[in-house]
Amino acid sequence: MTPDENGLTGRECPQAQCQGYFKVQFGTGLKGDDLPCHCPYCGHSAGHDQFWTKEQIEYVRSVAMNAVAEALHQAFKGLEFEQKPRGPLGIGISMKVQRGQPILIHHYREKQLETEVVCSQCTLRYSVYGVFAFCPDCGEHNSLQILDRNLVVVAKMLDLASGAERDLAERLIENALEDCVSAFDGFGRELCRVYAEKAGSGSKAAKMSFQNLDGARRNLLELFGIDLSNGIGPEEWRLLTTGFQKRHVFGHRMGVVDEEYVPKTGDADSVVGRRVAIGVDEVKRLAQLIKELGRSVSEAFKLAAGEPKKS
Repeated sequence: MTPDENGLTGRECPQAQCQGYFKVQFGTGLKGDDLPCHCPYCGHSAGHDQFWTKEQIEYVRSVAMNAVAEALHQAFKGLEFEQKPRGPLGIGISMKVQRGQPILIHHYREKQLETEVVCSQCTLRYSVYGVFAFCPDCGEHNSLQILDRNLVVVAKMLDLASGAERDLAERLIENALEDCVSAFDGFGRELCRVYAEKAGSGSKAAKMSFQNLDGARRNLLELFGIDLSNGIGPEEWRLLTTGFQKRHVFGHRMGVVDEEYVPKTGDADSVVGRRVAIGVDEVKRLAQLIKELGRSVSEAFKLAAGEPKKS
């Protein structure tokens, strides 16, 4: 199969309830023979020969039929003969083979996808719809990798804020704070989806939110037996919960402190009715703690699911 202009080849999950389309770059990723392929969407695993797309199969079928038709034509062509008229009656006989209508080749184009990833475990280059996915080679889920990628963008925003004029700097800092919380919320929700069958209630796990860390901590303990704050010191946990509450104030009250903010954070410097303070260094520290928290909770989910720890 000819790869697309980016060197990627289409694949399709053979599971009837999935049939998810994705692309991989052959030659990257794991090396070896008879390695399985994993669907990045549902995680189904099977041999690579089971992941051809419908369009690829139609293409191969049309090429094969064209080759068969040509082989048959050549075979019958070899049987052609012509016997000139002889004898008093002057009767001759011949057989000529004429080429029929050609079988059209069913050409196809690989589809455009939304997110390209290079697996942090096996270096496979692949692309998918959406954002989160299992690596088609090693099966590693990319949730932690996507979290890190978003935090890199946050760092770039904060670098821009450091040299910007005041109004723009404030907006960049607020957006960076929003992106920190949103990135971790998406990361946590995806982990709950992937490991939902391990939860006490799959339906409740699917509705988990990580925008309020104290609430998320209670729910994780109840559903998965995982303590979200495990491995995070009390002071670091306080900085995290305060940062998430500040994001709530910016997102819902234009940064103006309300009566709930002070008791939830213990922020003695804040005043109800005034804007909450947030700076570049605080968001940078928050992003670093979110990165550490992401690694901690990701390993906790793997341990709870009985998965081997990967280096």
